[in-house]
Amino acid sequence: MSRGWIICKKIFSLALIFNALLTIACAVNILSSVYWIYPGWKPFSPYLIDGTIFWIIIAVAALNIFPSALLGRKLHTGRFLFHHYVYGIFIMIATGVYITVFMSESLSTIFLANNTTISVNAARFFFLGGLTLLLDDLPDVSKHIETALNRMKTGAFRIRKLIGAIQILTGTFALYLFVAVCLAMSQISEWVTIANFILATTVFITGVTAFIFVKRKTWDTIDKQEKMH
Repeated sequence: MSRGWIICKKIFSLALIFNALLTIACAVNILSSVYWIYPGWKPFSPYLIDGTIFWIIIAVAALNIFPSALLGRKLHTGRFLFHHYVYGIFIMIATGVYITVFMSESLSTIFLANNTTISVNAARFFFLGGLTLLLDDLPDVSKHIETALNRMKTGAFRIRKLIGAIQILTGTFALYLFVAVCLAMSQISEWVTIANFILATTVFITGVTAFIFVKRKTWDTIDKQEKMH
């Protein structure tokens, strides 16, 4: 495999992890509005049955992270000066300092606040970018973490059929949410926002990715992939 193709596949792996994290961040932000900021609010009504569906979206996105990272772990891209988890931690710390010193939002509420300003969204982007690099290279942080992750792989392999079924179910809800958001934007002008376009895109990718992982039987081969690695 050529070096250029390896780097492209690595970037693709990182993009899938980032998309999953972005999906979770969007879902958390909407859930915070449903439960705390605007109690009783029904997002994308009448096309979305209930806002609690976003809990399911968090689940499907979280399930996508592990196999997405595994795609990149099988590629040997080398490293520039340090393991890239070091860059991830640095980006997260730098973003945290920037949020603490220069922004009205705190680090603990940056993903909960109903704030779509450029500075806040930029902070969210860089924090998730740093977290993406960290998660992708997490086994290299310490031997204890690597051992724990290997045990998780073994456990996931044992219940692979259940995980596959959950991924199909949650992936279906993700595609349903995508349709609901698109219908809401097509019928109600107030829903036509950049944030909702991002939500629709990331949820669609999350749902499709879930079905692809099931079709490729990723969880059926995860134990074998670990032995090969």
